[in-house]
Amino acid sequence: MSILAEIVRPAAWPAAAQLVARWLERRERIDALFDTLPGKLAGAERARCQHLVFGVVRHASRLEHALAELIAHPPRYSTRAVLFIAGFELIEAEGEHADKGMVAKIVHHAVDQAKILSSPAEGRLVNAVVRKLAIALHGQVAPNRLAPAGVLAEYYSHPEWLVKRWLLDFGAEHTRALLKWNQTPAPVYARWRDAATPAPAWLKPTPWSGFFEVESGHWGAVEPLLKKGKLYLQDPGTRLAVELLAPQPGEAVLDVCAAPGGKSLLIADTMKSGRIVAMDLPGARIDRLKENLSRIEGVEVALVQADVAHGGFAHLDEVKLPTEYPAVLIDVPCTNSGVMRHRVDVKWRLQEGDFHKHGRQQLELLHAAAKLVAPGGRIVYSTCSIDREENESVIKTFFESRAGSPFKLEGQVASQPWVTGHDGAAAFLLRRKL
Repeated sequence: MSILAEIVRPAAWPAAAQLVARWLERRERIDALFDTLPGKLAGAERARCQHLVFGVVRHASRLEHALAELIAHPPRYSTRAVLFIAGFELIEAEGEHADKGMVAKIVHHAVDQAKILSSPAEGRLVNAVVRKLAIALHGQVAPNRLAPAGVLAEYYSHPEWLVKRWLLDFGAEHTRALLKWNQTPAPVYARWRDAATPAPAWLKPTPWSGFFEVESGHWGAVEPLLKKGKLYLQDPGTRLAVELLAPQPGEAVLDVCAAPGGKSLLIADTMKSGRIVAMDLPGARIDRLKENLSRIEGVEVALVQADVAHGGFAHLDEVKLPTEYPAVLIDVPCTNSGVMRHRVDVKWRLQEGDFHKHGRQQLELLHAAAKLVAPGGRIVYSTCSIDREENESVIKTFFESRAGSPFKLEGQVASQPWVTGHDGAAAFLLRRKL
């Protein structure tokens, strides 16, 4: 939807401003913020609101630095939200509508919103600041390939410590590509599940079999297909771990850390017969897991609410389920460093020590899950991280331990998003010796 259309039909704008104000003040999780939206804001309005909020969060530090040069004393959060959203619209307009007329529309609309959401006096402040902000943002030039971490971090709106880490891991060229990737709004991808019916023509094919891009303007057709289970919203990057596991018809598969269930669903659609045991901790995500498991047909399904690292074996035995499986998938909790284009607030929530902390937890989970692999069976360890400390380092440490001695590494796959064109991920296939 164009900025001009939003100015004509602005219901999403004030809703976005309220969420942005809360995020600026409290740094609440974005998914939790959207749960507070009124139900009447639906369809295209809700999508536009999400686009504006995501845009602000994605470009937060670039906007913050630019505004700090123009305002000595930051106004209250409701007014700051107006300035940030107008700033994002100006960034967005650089590529599509780089003309004075569009800038004027953005300024006037922001002023009108400030008068309603804050006060007439703050509307005058917004008028002066957004005009200067347009000039400041338009004058910025993308950093060159030798730019230091601080310059890259400010322009591409990432924490400087994270940019430094990526420069060491990936080098200057790939780090710039990753930063640019994270700043690009993500397409909506979906997997077509109905093998008996061809996918609708309005689903745009992708290079990845079974996955389609859902272009804007089709949400009215998407919703009923989601409810019927014919379509499932899912990034193509999620297929990597399941393809490496290669579940076979009739097999028993244990999916550890299964919530929200997208990979369980893909495993079932791949096998078409057999059994899936989905295990995860009790909690808020279990309802979504149950919903996804209910859409499985032709495959026996069991849900186990347990912590695999603390009593998972005993719990399986207690409910009379097998304690050894020919195929195990463990998609561990991680920093989400490979999916920042979708989870735009992750970069602002991460701390420098999180990679090490996750690595320790991931190793513990892998040790526990490996005990549930039958002799001759296999386990796939996977993450949606692009960081070595959560991937190769965990596997290396596992093989250096006594628990790793019965296993051998049979294969691995990784997605660097700026190369593959979808979310980042890594998966490792380990085979237990007979």
